[in-house]
Amino acid sequence: MALVLGRKPGEKIIVEHLGERMEIEVIKTEDGMLRLSIEANRNFQILREELDSGSDS
Repeated sequence: MALVLGRKPGEKIIVEHLGERMEIEVIKTEDGMLRLSIEANRNFQILREELDSGSDS
């Protein structure tokens, strides 16, 4: 089961786990593409799915 959230550029999602906090912000580039800006402690491992060797896809 997945949580699906809609966010507009400039809006954030906050993830907290075991006292650690991650902020994910949707940003819009000048050419209109949407990107994610992720601020997190170095303890978090953040990977794109295609780079995750344990991924099933």
